[in-house]
Amino acid sequence: MPRALVRLRKVYYESHGEHPGTPLLLLHGMGGSCRGWLPLQVPILSRERRVLITDYRGVGETEDPGGPFGISDLADDTDALLEALGVESADVVGSFMGGMVAQELALRHPSRVRHLVLVGTFARPDARRRMILRHWRDLALSGLPALQITRERLIWTLQDETLEQTDLIDGMLEHMAGEMAPLSGELLARQCEACLAHDSYDRLRQIPHRTLILCGRQDILTPPKLHRELADEIPRAELVTLAYGGHLVMMESAQRFNELVLQFLK
Repeated sequence: MPRALVRLRKVYYESHGEHPGTPLLLLHGMGGSCRGWLPLQVPILSRERRVLITDYRGVGETEDPGGPFGISDLADDTDALLEALGVESADVVGSFMGGMVAQELALRHPSRVRHLVLVGTFARPDARRRMILRHWRDLALSGLPALQITRERLIWTLQDETLEQTDLIDGMLEHMAGEMAPLSGELLARQCEACLAHDSYDRLRQIPHRTLILCGRQDILTPPKLHRELADEIPRAELVTLAYGGHLVMMESAQRFNELVLQFLK
């Protein structure tokens, strides 16, 4: 398994596709691992681009320095990983917490980013998002099985039509609970705290990069109003709302999602 030495810690990453030029970095959301991109995004996107995926500190094979961390720490980790891999700049796609990391990466290390794609994320949490994240933090620390926590998250992340598909939901529960296996409850709680503390709103106008913001119309975890807030403040942002899909729009509308990302980056 490939790991790079980053800031004196080993960081897990994968590289798919041998295409020259600017690589495409996919940053996953909270409570999962980079494997979440493998079924639906990596096989398609890697036909045209070199695709990099990586796990955050403490997830899977990436070493954990311990203690609390913020989104800015994850952004600095990401910058250091790209440096270690000899990547001068990358196009960056980030979902939920990954979208927050992408924002901070663009703000703290602007030369490391060429274009941004932000999916199902926010500039800062409002009252409802703060309540949800605190609730998930408390669940993570309660010792509940990963399957129960995953079921709770799916209520917020999938649209009603998808939840009606029992066989699909059973498979997703198994897959996503497996995705959580590399995370301890304590680490998930730290991720919740990092998302709670994230606030880039007053700095969004400093992001110079062309930015695509993708939102599922049925997203109740990060609803369209939060994406519009990002689009209004980032100077070179374009907002696209997908008619079919909730928070996990990259899964529910995978084909359209992949098409939009590739079209934008071209």
